[in-house]
Amino acid sequence: MIDETLVQREAAAVMPTYRRQHVAFVRGEGASLWDADGRRYVDCMAGISMNNVGHCHPAVVSAIAEQAGRLINVSNLYYTEPMVALAEWIRDHALGGRSFFCNSGAEASEAALKLARKHGGPGRTEVVALVDGFHGRTYGALSMTGQPSKQEPFAPLVPGVRHVDRDDPAGLEAAVGDRTCAIVLEIVQGECGVHPVPLEMIRLARELADRHGALLVIDEIQTGLSRTGPLFAFQDIGIVPDVMCLAKSLGGGVPIGAVTARPEFDAVLQPGDHGSTFAGGPLACAAALASCAVLADADLQQSVRVKGAALLADLEGLVTDGLATEARGRGLMTAVDLPLPRAAEVVESMLAEGYLVNNTSARTIRMLPPLVIDGDDLDALTVTLRRVLTAL
Repeated sequence: MIDETLVQREAAAVMPTYRRQHVAFVRGEGASLWDADGRRYVDCMAGISMNNVGHCHPAVVSAIAEQAGRLINVSNLYYTEPMVALAEWIRDHALGGRSFFCNSGAEASEAALKLARKHGGPGRTEVVALVDGFHGRTYGALSMTGQPSKQEPFAPLVPGVRHVDRDDPAGLEAAVGDRTCAIVLEIVQGECGVHPVPLEMIRLARELADRHGALLVIDEIQTGLSRTGPLFAFQDIGIVPDVMCLAKSLGGGVPIGAVTARPEFDAVLQPGDHGSTFAGGPLACAAALASCAVLADADLQQSVRVKGAALLADLEGLVTDGLATEARGRGLMTAVDLPLPRAAEVVESMLAEGYLVNNTSARTIRMLPPLVIDGDDLDALTVTLRRVLTAL
């Protein structure tokens, strides 16, 4: 499965910030990965929703190769066609305003926080976010991430952030006031185990932002680009954010993030307010344009809805049969809770069976397959998961 010398070299050269599974991959295509021995695995994580178009999509590979042969990067001191074209694509498909490019989801969260703080001014510096939300691990993003286990080792954090439970409308209303510059939330909280935020809370957040002059910031880093069915998850719920964060699948596997805003707010950040050396480079933007063209396809989005509904139905069957306690999902963003804290064992057993899933807690298994995954592979996923759970 893996050359043990690679494990030893990694341990000696790489900081120990990840608990890696015991496998090394050398090739990928679509929803498939292969190790050095030629064994195929079905990727049901897509790089944590990074490879929505699948591994090495031909359109993305071609765009990268063509752009790399012409120009890789020149910094943001100059114009490039791919950067402008990608900003136009986001403008035309999202909020109608301009974008700031960065390199990751955490950087997108940081930029959104700075935009909101500047827009609010000295009298509006507070941010309201949700418990169990996840917005990244840099200091501003971590401060908005409502998970004490991730925050406590690095305290003190950025001040002025309040957290409210995702199912507590009264708490949200009490937390938002005239000092609030932004309400930040995900449509579906992915990192904590795929928990959809109640529609009542999202609509109330929109209402409170309007009432108090705050910005509603929607983090679509994991839900965006057709993961839940529509191009952006907010498009299914009847509200429009003021600011939106993107990353993960935007680049088709190449690092890129973006913050986009409605036209009323897209000029808050001015020259000198923010920047990023590598961000918006022609190579990443060319890859993103190719990825976005695939993910904006209506037929693909409909297939996500159909495959997602079938996957969720199969997972709910595990609940009916007593192998799981709850199944949740939106599109191809799904999770199941287990009756016992043995999720890590399940992940290892699924790997041995040739399927990549992950556990977000001791009881929760998450599945985020590439959107191009074959229906047969999805069926086999749940059959295999049932067999693994039965054997526990």
